Amino acid sequence: MPTDLRRPNRTFTIRQLCLEFKCTPRALRFYEDKGLLNPARDGLNRVYSYKDRARLQLILRGKRVGLALAEIGEILDLYEAGDGGASQAAKSLRKFKERIVALENQKLDIDKAIAELREGVAMIEKRLTETRPDLLPRAEAYDQVLRHRLDGVEHSEAK
Repeated sequence: MPTDLRRPNRTFTIRQLCLEFKCTPRALRFYEDKGLLNPARDGLNRVYSYKDRARLQLILRGKRVGLALAEIGEILDLYEAGDGGASQAAKSLRKFKERIVALENQKLDIDKAIAELREGVAMIEKRLTETRPDLLPRAEAYDQVLRHRLDGVEHSEAK
């Protein structure tokens, strides 16, 4: 009986899932081709179960944190292990910790690159100040235009 409460008989269309998760039908079909989703069929229509919906949610979460589809598939496959989710949780924990380490390393690399670029900018500005101060206002104007463009990109991505 508790199983019925956890897995309602409700089904979803491809359109409903796309609207809910803000993804495309093409993405869902791609995940199906990769074996990550397995919707039932009603003629030519795909019929997604509550389990498919939960799997899609996990796929999208995994993608958001940078897991490869193969890694996501490994985690999803453990759902059927019959151990109350322990294997799936252990695998997820390991993958998530590995991803944290990778992201922290990327962050360090990015911070180093930014520091090097700032040093380069300072050296170039100093050299221009000494040799061609007339070019600095153009560089500053370009910097402002570039920052404005980047701010626009950041704001449009946030929407």
